[in-house]
Amino acid sequence: MRRALGRPKDLRRAAELAELAAPAPVHPPKPKPGDKVAVLSPGAAVPALFPLPYQLGLKRLREEFGLEPVVYPGTAKWGATPAERAADLHAAFADPSIKAVLATIGGDDQITVLPHLDRELISANPKPFFGYSDNTNLLLFLRNCGMVSYHGGSVMVHLGRGGSLQPASTDSLRAALFGDGSQEYELLPQPLVRDQEFDWAEAELLDAEPPMEAGEGWIWHQGDRVVEGPGWGGNLEILAWMAMADKEIGPVEQYAGQVLYLETSEELPSSTEVYRILRNLGERGLLAQFPALLMARAKAWSFERPGDAQAKAAYRKEQREAVLRALAEYAPRTMAVFDVDFGHTDPQLILPCGGSIRVDGIERRITVRY
Repeated sequence: MRRALGRPKDLRRAAELAELAAPAPVHPPKPKPGDKVAVLSPGAAVPALFPLPYQLGLKRLREEFGLEPVVYPGTAKWGATPAERAADLHAAFADPSIKAVLATIGGDDQITVLPHLDRELISANPKPFFGYSDNTNLLLFLRNCGMVSYHGGSVMVHLGRGGSLQPASTDSLRAALFGDGSQEYELLPQPLVRDQEFDWAEAELLDAEPPMEAGEGWIWHQGDRVVEGPGWGGNLEILAWMAMADKEIGPVEQYAGQVLYLETSEELPSSTEVYRILRNLGERGLLAQFPALLMARAKAWSFERPGDAQAKAAYRKEQREAVLRALAEYAPRTMAVFDVDFGHTDPQLILPCGGSIRVDGIERRITVRY
């Protein structure tokens, strides 16, 4: 009799979770060469401070990708208010001639833009959006609006890269911009990598090829199975802020079976901070939902904290150990791949937020659908 009484309760709980779950994301229509794309600064309007890589990024959008960038009032307006930045987003999504939206760069206060966004307007006009770092806010907002978006593709950092475009970054961005999601795209470990920056104020540096160093490949943890599911995640520090503000993170059960991807920023959070953030997400019950984790190669150099090869290797090792500690405590069966080339990396590969990611630990392969 007790069992019979429990079944309706279980069914009611399942129905409640189904109602709370975000809609299954769909791939928005993609642009074609010749189309207009919006270039926005939903986070920080860094083009106002450093116009050189910004203008180079716009030029490459035109010449290398055949797209016509359209800029908005807040794109290069330092100090644009959250409401002004939201207005730019509304204008870009509502305009039928705009076929995709690209962020210039990240920032640190995009979370203040979210309350100003018109969810109905944006949901009714799905478009591919590209950004990373602080743009984790928008990526997860758009996913909750029911559309696949794209983690990566900075106009200033990657399109405005000194010297030439990085081939792997460009190929991944091109596939994500123009692909329809029907084909698998394989992510590959990169033989040459870097995380040392140029001074964007020095024009001559934009002509110089950045110095690269040998990549060390990916590191697999518990790679004894195949996991495939929608991608979810972003910048770890931004996710922590979103969790504190209760923004765009739903009931943890709705992420069961999905692929988590995480990256850290140029602020170089300590291994202690990385562990504590993951511990708290674990206490929320979030980590245990993901059978696979992709952890980006940690950026280990900044102008404030330049380090030599030994210091950078030590920083990355400590971060990996912090992640493994949190997984051991909260998600002991999760498969993890470390030092994947996305986020604050060069090369930077694109990950689909809401799109399919397949992590094949047996064959040591990662494929996505854009």
